[in-house]
Amino acid sequence: MKQGAFPPAGLSRRGFIKAAGATGAVAAFGIAATQPSRYAIAGNLTPIKLEWTEVAACHAPVGFGVDKGFYAKHGLEVELFYQGSSGQTLIQALATHKAEAGPGLLYDWLKPIEQGLNVKLFAGSHGGCQRLLVKPDAGIKTLADLKGKTIGTFDVMSPSRVAFSVALAKAGLDPDADVTWKVFPFDLVAEGVLKGEADAVAHMDPWAYSYQKQHGFLKIADTQSGTFQDRVCCVLGVNGDYYEANKDAIRRVAAANLEIHHYTAEHPDEVAKWYFDTLKPGLPLEDLTEVLASFTYHDHWFGKQLRDEVRIGYEDLKLTGVADSSTDPEEIANRITVDIFA
Repeated sequence: MKQGAFPPAGLSRRGFIKAAGATGAVAAFGIAATQPSRYAIAGNLTPIKLEWTEVAACHAPVGFGVDKGFYAKHGLEVELFYQGSSGQTLIQALATHKAEAGPGLLYDWLKPIEQGLNVKLFAGSHGGCQRLLVKPDAGIKTLADLKGKTIGTFDVMSPSRVAFSVALAKAGLDPDADVTWKVFPFDLVAEGVLKGEADAVAHMDPWAYSYQKQHGFLKIADTQSGTFQDRVCCVLGVNGDYYEANKDAIRRVAAANLEIHHYTAEHPDEVAKWYFDTLKPGLPLEDLTEVLASFTYHDHWFGKQLRDEVRIGYEDLKLTGVADSSTDPEEIANRITVDIFA
């Protein structure tokens, strides 16, 4: 299929990718399956440093893809930079060239970019990977029931706090005045609820999933449903200067990412086993397999779909007061989003 004929009439890029599968979709975007092979055979791989969060289950495909040769197939020699569980470390990594590109939660990108960080966003890799949980006997059934309650999380501005602040605001609460946020050590957030020091847990998977399963916690919100239904979670960004000088390499990063995540959607057990054996997260293999299978790795956002997600993201952060009231979501989304397969 010629790139100019893509996508077929009446079918969005995202829908086409989902229907076609990874190999067909990559080819349809004009990245022929033989092209990555030529890079690999010639041995002239392009070196690139990608940041990632190895403690986050949703990033497992990135490490798996490096280890199993997916990136090399697309002509890339990838070095991974562990940026920790903080979105601020992600920003610092790209700003200081410790990494050139990588995935991060959409909301983590937006404020620093608004403040002048030179980053372009080019691919949305999957849907939500965070949960808001309560004890089954807490008497809390909805987000509105959290008014006056304490929510435990792992950082004063954790991605989970940022995301669920948006959900709380859309449920009619002031996420700063109507609830109290309390910080616990990363792997002990559930203990805060069990000991009565917090009423709810806001955390990311696989930890949140394990709390839900192990302690019988109830899920009252997540970043795959409700206000986050069909929304992107993690988005790939690239240092703006690097992108201008290496557009082809970033296009190949996007193609490899697409292929890896489709593979994960079809083989969550294989990726979970790699995650379990390699990263040793301290959680049962069964839990890791189940949580990876629950992610929307078959959904992707490029071009207009990604611009729309960025625009909505800024609208969300204006609602919670994180983004400036003067920010124009439409303008900034058009300016910072790259249509990587155009």
